[in-house]
Amino acid sequence: MNERGARRVAGLAGILAAAAFIVEVPLYFLYSGPPPDWNVLTRLLVGILALAFLTVFATAFRELVKVASPAHEWVGTMAFATGLVYATITLVSSGLEAGAVIAADHPVDPTIAVSGTYILYGTIGRLMLALFLTAVGHGVSRTNLLPRWAGRSAFVLAGVNLAFMPSLFFGNNPAHFYAANGWGTTALMGAIFSYWLLGLGVSTYRSGRTHPGLTGSAA
Repeated sequence: MNERGARRVAGLAGILAAAAFIVEVPLYFLYSGPPPDWNVLTRLLVGILALAFLTVFATAFRELVKVASPAHEWVGTMAFATGLVYATITLVSSGLEAGAVIAADHPVDPTIAVSGTYILYGTIGRLMLALFLTAVGHGVSRTNLLPRWAGRSAFVLAGVNLAFMPSLFFGNNPAHFYAANGWGTTALMGAIFSYWLLGLGVSTYRSGRTHPGLTGSAA
């Protein structure tokens, strides 16, 4: 894949992943008590699609870094590996939640009932996303693939994710901001990441047509 193709694939995948995440997050706040099955399963399905697109983005980003600057291929590989791990552990969490909802004969709130997901969505997810963001930020900064805001904002967002790692010490009430499964630890961080990824996806896709280094490149 040439650089232009990698930019377009990464950009489109980032946009689609972000759009799915943006649709998913509000579905968690439609009901104050245990939500109906359709709500839980719908938001999980949308989230699964988002993670699939995120995996494509991470793969294309690795190729983009490799083509643009072979010396920094390791950074692209780090972004790919950590993005894949983040997607995998979140998919496992989604599977546990879906299984609990399907098996129950009454509405359950899987964010509370499925205790195995507490630190998968929380502390572990925050760590892996921070590593992914750091790798993306380093790759962007060192190779000048994208505008400076993309790299700098990735570092800032990575730091914010790390700040939520100790949340596993603060209980399991999703109504609390800083709980292991709290709305700040999970929903808020997910929403912020969604809009950051949307901006990154748009910038990456547009750079496939405007980046000066692509003059004369094959489509």
